[in-house]
Amino acid sequence: MLICLTASHRNASFDLLERLSIGAPAAASRLVTDSDVLDGAVVLATCNRFEAYLDFAGDDRDSAVSATVDAVAQASGLVGTEVLESVSVLGGKDVVQHLFAVSSGLESVVIGETEISGQVRRSLEDARANGTTTSDLERLFQEAAHTSRGVKTRTRIGAAGRSLVRLGLELASSRVTDWARANVLLVGTGSYAATTIAALRDRGAERIQVYSPSGRAPWFAAKHDLVAAHDLHQAITSSDVVITCTSSEVPVISAADLDDGVRRIVIDLGLPRNVDPAAAQVQGTELLDLETISIHAPVSELNAESEARAMVEDAVSRFRAQSMEQSTTPALVAFRKHVFDILDAEIERSTRRGDVTPESAEQTERALRHLVGVLLHRPSVRARELGRAGRGDEFVQALDALYGVRPEPEAELDVPTPVVPLADRTAPAHGDDAADAS
Repeated sequence: MLICLTASHRNASFDLLERLSIGAPAAASRLVTDSDVLDGAVVLATCNRFEAYLDFAGDDRDSAVSATVDAVAQASGLVGTEVLESVSVLGGKDVVQHLFAVSSGLESVVIGETEISGQVRRSLEDARANGTTTSDLERLFQEAAHTSRGVKTRTRIGAAGRSLVRLGLELASSRVTDWARANVLLVGTGSYAATTIAALRDRGAERIQVYSPSGRAPWFAAKHDLVAAHDLHQAITSSDVVITCTSSEVPVISAADLDDGVRRIVIDLGLPRNVDPAAAQVQGTELLDLETISIHAPVSELNAESEARAMVEDAVSRFRAQSMEQSTTPALVAFRKHVFDILDAEIERSTRRGDVTPESAEQTERALRHLVGVLLHRPSVRARELGRAGRGDEFVQALDALYGVRPEPEAELDVPTPVVPLADRTAPAHGDDAADAS
């Protein structure tokens, strides 16, 4: 059974989400290995979102939620009650609906931004690496990826939404009269930094320096035709606009790094924060952090969003129908095995008694197997029909009553959804709001 624990910019503070973004991913593997109730877990954590998708056996939902909250809180340095009060718990159809909408960018700060789909994809890849996926989680995330690609290619939702970096630059443009003459410092060299450079150049920015706390600035500058900065304070002093996007767990810019009285815009896209909030108190400095930027997120183009949500609803309905149809598969596998075992035994008995000649044995066996296949066709079709209608248990009970056949637990493991490689890694390394490594 699948459930989802979710907290986002809609119902949790940025401070709590920031703490979860650091600790929650590390807790993912322990969620399964240290729990008696969880079979699988996929954790997605960005600066505006925390999600834990859980696959658990039995009906003990409360224990699954409690185990997850405790593990995540401990890893994030939080009290369990803080986390529990900030998350919503989803089950059944709501889990599918939520992930499909999240992956399609419909729950992001900026409706329609596409970076989140890459973050969802990587959360599944991390779970695979940690050995915490299950066939149900695999199928859920595969279908979410398929849905998000369809929304992206068949609607204009991407045009309706704008990435946070572009929104941040839009807000800064009311203070920057000429981007071509502005001196810009970029702190960070991850793939989100590359996205930032593209957005800056679209606005005409030409004077761009780059600084990296990890020392990658020279390499990154050469790759993107920038100027590498070696001294952070000196680079800040010579800049009109400072943009940060590193994954450092501590601020890389403090109030002391900013000169008092100098007019400067600082755009902090980092998660956790790259800029100490006290920097906003420095005279002349205007700080635009993720929380500030999200307040100005634009209203989406309603038609595009409505069309995208309709596609998500259709995808959810198909996924649910397929899931219910597959609910009869273990029983159907057991029934087919039962029938073919009887057939094999009878063929062997007839051959041993000499009821058929060697010349006719092969032809007779082929005819009998064809007949059994024909006889099994209608029950197989009916099993899928009953599953889609939510009546799969009737098929299981009928097999038990008529033939004494019951699906074996291991039969369910024989029919997992194949793991199909997800889309190529074309999205930036951030999700709807996360920051890149420097």
